[in-house]
Amino acid sequence: MPEHEPIRIGILGTARIGYEALLVPAQQVQGVHVAVIASRDPARARAYAARYRIPRVHSSYEALLTDPDIDAVYIPLPAALHAEWTIAAIEAGKHVLCEKPFTSNAEAAARVASVADGSGQVVMEAYHTHHHPLHARLREIVASGEVGQIHTASATFCIPIPPNRDIRWNLTLGGGSLLDVGYYPVRTLTGLFGQTSHVEHAKAWLQQGVDRRLEATLRFDSGATGKVVSSLWSRQPLNLGLTLQGQTGQIKVTRPYHPHQGSRIQIKGIDGQRTERTTRKPTYTYQLEAFRNAIQRGTDVETNCAAAVRQLQTLDAIYAAAGLQPRP
Repeated sequence: MPEHEPIRIGILGTARIGYEALLVPAQQVQGVHVAVIASRDPARARAYAARYRIPRVHSSYEALLTDPDIDAVYIPLPAALHAEWTIAAIEAGKHVLCEKPFTSNAEAAARVASVADGSGQVVMEAYHTHHHPLHARLREIVASGEVGQIHTASATFCIPIPPNRDIRWNLTLGGGSLLDVGYYPVRTLTGLFGQTSHVEHAKAWLQQGVDRRLEATLRFDSGATGKVVSSLWSRQPLNLGLTLQGQTGQIKVTRPYHPHQGSRIQIKGIDGQRTERTTRKPTYTYQLEAFRNAIQRGTDVETNCAAAVRQLQTLDAIYAAAGLQPRP
């Protein structure tokens, strides 16, 4: 698209994440315009549009996808619906920004990737954490050898979401701690060390048919071992952290998955100790800029279909090692 023309975006559904992930950054990123929202509940769509000043409303997802005045679609639906509506959007000729997890399992992600391939559309997973400079800086520090070769890592994302009607407790919608919050630590470790060679161990604690807590130990092709812990409801109610242990030092990161909330990198290495702080520019703003640039300038999409397929393959392997089936 020409850069002087704004990208007109439509939203499928009225999920809360749409406000933080799209509507707020759209006010800060030039060249994008949230033009319409669609919901299967027209009254809910009208209320959402009025609250957030979205100009138009469609009473169905299909109506939005056939709207000639829409260039791109943002999909914040439950994970189990991502594949269906991402494929429908691609086939309708729309660019797609789909919330993480890209799909609920690797087979579904591969189907989306096959449709996206050669379509000419930008199809991007909204894994916002990747786009923040913190993670590029982490890769630089690891590659510098300042703490020696990393041999073990620990990545944790535990939050308190009481068992209730929240979609994260619904198996058929792709619920469970690993697919929701566990997505971040797994993706963070693969971003640092490459793909996993195998899952050494995994254990899940179940409630309402989903994993309320899951622990896994991963072996990476680089030789590093990583422990991942995710939970929606456990004795460890709130824990978000990343620790990398090297041969000659250690790296600890606070708030690694939402670095704009005041993340710090603490390094103890051959050059002594220091703390690095990072920008508070939101991850979601970086993400929307990347989506815009891919559409208007043809820049590479780093959180692309191939990366999403690899991620879902790893998650499916963790579920299998824990004695569970992939999410439906």
